[in-house]
Amino acid sequence: MGAARSACKARGGRQRYCGSIFAAFTFRSSAHGAMSARRRAFAALVSSEAGDHHYAASVRHPALPSGGIPCHKSDVSKPPILDNKSFAAPSAFAPQALLREARRQKGLAAAEVPRVCILDPDGDIVRRLRAAGMAQSFKGWPCYHTALDTFVLGDETVGIVGCAVGAPFAVLVAEELFASGCRMLVSLTSAGQIVAAGPPPYFVIIERALRDEGTSYHYAAPAEFAQADPRLVAMAADALRAKGLRAQIGASWTTDAPFRETAAAIEWAREKAALAVEMEAAALYAFARAAGAAVLCLAHVTNTMGRTGQDFEKGEADGTADALAVLAAIVAAYAGQYPTVGRHAAEYPT
Repeated sequence: MGAARSACKARGGRQRYCGSIFAAFTFRSSAHGAMSARRRAFAALVSSEAGDHHYAASVRHPALPSGGIPCHKSDVSKPPILDNKSFAAPSAFAPQALLREARRQKGLAAAEVPRVCILDPDGDIVRRLRAAGMAQSFKGWPCYHTALDTFVLGDETVGIVGCAVGAPFAVLVAEELFASGCRMLVSLTSAGQIVAAGPPPYFVIIERALRDEGTSYHYAAPAEFAQADPRLVAMAADALRAKGLRAQIGASWTTDAPFRETAAAIEWAREKAALAVEMEAAALYAFARAAGAAVLCLAHVTNTMGRTGQDFEKGEADGTADALAVLAAIVAAYAGQYPTVGRHAAEYPT
């Protein structure tokens, strides 16, 4: 016991030490049920003497150096998510390669998806369309993780992917859609109210999104907000106004952790004038700017994060009637403005 204690103390200094001594000890203790009084005392001793250096209770791996892995605080100048990024460098792993191999494995021929596609993170729109017999499965979609449906929206046949929730998933699907012929992507997700713009439900055209998630930092240098293409925002606003559909224009807060929306975090987002909190927009906008892709994000503000009764009420048919009306207006405006749609966002303002 004394030798182990000395070994732990010798590894102090200004480092955190992911040591094998405490790890092996706690592992063996847990394997034999509750700790004995002596073992509890030793665990408390190690914890107290570690101070702010901490000793991680992780099982020693045979491939690791003896004694564990030293993690020097002085070596961490920035978190890994901000380190070693080269935004102009191409990815070694491309969506085209994944799709090619998926098609090979599934025996699918290459097929272009509709030029306009929709992300439906909640899945309500997809479920309604399928239940009504309005959606057709797009058999040539090779994605391992999602299904692509098509349906007629006004005069346009569009694609829709349901339940791609969160920034990494949404951008993964967006990458694959644009690699497969998509020219415009609209994401419409339910969202929580931050700065009130009236009683929910209502829609927000997201013109910028607070980057409180991880994916955007792989596509763009650190910044407070990810910006939408202002031409798409203006086009959508004009289209909805012309149809008499209610929508706000403003900022959102994109988070990876909906169940860590603390009172302090909500107040911080409110001070940034965020109208809503959602989980995809900042990453999708960072991807759009990096790829020169046309992406527009909308928030359907339906709740106050469960802090009041009768919350999460979306409206008729789980909000899908209003959502489809909003989408139809935007898609019609886009198709009218770009009747032979190309990647117009290659002219993305810098």
